[in-house]
Amino acid sequence: MPALMKTALTARVTWLGTVTDPQRDALLGSALTEMALTFEGIPGSMHAGRTRPSCSRVTAQHPKGTEIANTRQLSVVSAEELADIAHALGIAQIDPARLGASLVVEGLPDFTHLPPAARLQGPSGVTLVVDMENRPCVYPARSLEQTHPGHGKGFPAAARNRRGVTMWVERPGVLRLGDTLSLHIPDQPVWAGLEAARAGARGA
Repeated sequence: MPALMKTALTARVTWLGTVTDPQRDALLGSALTEMALTFEGIPGSMHAGRTRPSCSRVTAQHPKGTEIANTRQLSVVSAEELADIAHALGIAQIDPARLGASLVVEGLPDFTHLPPAARLQGPSGVTLVVDMENRPCVYPARSLEQTHPGHGKGFPAAARNRRGVTMWVERPGVLRLGDTLSLHIPDQPVWAGLEAARAGARGA
């Protein structure tokens, strides 16, 4: 019995890019017209690899620097949420290259809260899996500050619940600007113990 359900919802690719420079304060990606993805992610990008050292997002599970599976090969954001962030910051628009984004899509509501394990599948068969929500951090703020002085520092607050998701490559293939991606979600109900677990975690 299938564990994933193909929905009628789709997203259109509006921007592709990669960050190859490890200088995080610059955090400036390069725009692409197409992207050949492998099991390691985007070849040559700073987040490519089958494994990665653990970072602050997962130090509650793994001491910083521990080698773990790389489930954050790509940073994916939505055009709609980028517009909301720009509005909150009081600027006309946000260049996704300044966020270290790999992919910008449009058409999916509440994109940042897609369920973990959801898939986006492209025409070539390339399939990306949602790991989890990507939390705002200071690096995009510093990068935005270079082009929008006085506004970049507000990024972490403005991007809360709008920062998109991290994803990893389940099936290699090519993504192109304008591609339509189909959304597949786990065919299961929300876990009944979710709120109790969250409350316990907050109180720990």
